[in-house]
Amino acid sequence: MTQPASLAPSPAAPDAELPLIEVEHLKTYYPIRAGIIRRTVGQVKAVDDVSFQIRKGEVFGLVGESGCGKTTLGRTLLRLEKATAGQVKMEGRNILAFKGDDLKALRRRIQVIFQDPVGSLNPRMPVSDIIGEGLMAQATAENGWADRTARDKRTGDYLEVVGLRRDYARRYPHEFSGGQRQRIGIARALALDPEFVFADEPVSALDVSIQSQILNLMSDLREQFNLTYLFVAHNLSVVQYISDRVGVMYLGKIVEVADVADLYAHPRHPYTVALLSAVPDPDPRVRKKRLVLHGDVPSPAKPPTGCRFHTRCWLREQLGNPEQCSAEDPAPRDMGGGHQVACHFAEQVSKSVASETIHGVIASKTQETGPVVAGA
Repeated sequence: MTQPASLAPSPAAPDAELPLIEVEHLKTYYPIRAGIIRRTVGQVKAVDDVSFQIRKGEVFGLVGESGCGKTTLGRTLLRLEKATAGQVKMEGRNILAFKGDDLKALRRRIQVIFQDPVGSLNPRMPVSDIIGEGLMAQATAENGWADRTARDKRTGDYLEVVGLRRDYARRYPHEFSGGQRQRIGIARALALDPEFVFADEPVSALDVSIQSQILNLMSDLREQFNLTYLFVAHNLSVVQYISDRVGVMYLGKIVEVADVADLYAHPRHPYTVALLSAVPDPDPRVRKKRLVLHGDVPSPAKPPTGCRFHTRCWLREQLGNPEQCSAEDPAPRDMGGGHQVACHFAEQVSKSVASETIHGVIASKTQETGPVVAGA
């Protein structure tokens, strides 16, 4: 498809290693209130002292169990949730301090693709108004978006960019499939010409065949418009496919950050190893050693002292339950090549253990014909 002149991407960043987003000691707490006067008796620490960077033009994947704070972290970056402490810098400026016109201008530069393609679209509005609503809110004399004709033209242009027909702008959300609705959500995010997009599990509600189409579309749009993504997902294979770097989150903290190839080949945090051991292998001959974590995830309202993961950590049990794990919160350490791990004993995660649990071994002929034992 020939790209309309009005949709021409901005010039590529001169240095892809420069951070677009810098998160420094970010905290997002929610008060727990009780009693007649609703006084605060505790706090839910959804995001607790998180620091990382997202480079220009990259896809930063974020994985972790449900309830670990992934979506809250992304919504805090977008100013959809109020941060309790810390800073979020975009090109050196703390966007958490933005107000008025500065905040309005920021909305154009950062956008979101929601998880639910049904609930994120207003059923009472046609597609032209759903996409045009943001354009109207950001209309200026310079861009001319206050004019209905200009908005409709831009809406049609972006519908074509995401693989839909221009005349779909007159239809309502209930007239589309799930994949088409998600394409409309992507078009709405891109219509304001953002630099940074928070993709909150954008394919989790879609069929597998449609997931691949949306992922390929997002990859193509990243190249076409020089986008930077924060991509949240539970499916580790999806994150591996689309991401450049990956952060692993557990109970409000990021415990490991590394390039995608390095993280999936050589994880250094015991929680990451356990997550990757749960990924099924398409080869039926491969036998993987599944690391089953015992117990439930602790409450973010009362997280454990020391390392948040120590109550379920298989490595701590192998090392004889060292006191340091429960007494001291591990700070992120660089293990080389930008691979950061928040674990006191990351060096003890041997390559042989990681290889056996993640990649598995090819079963012998005898093993192939025998029954498959769960957890083997």
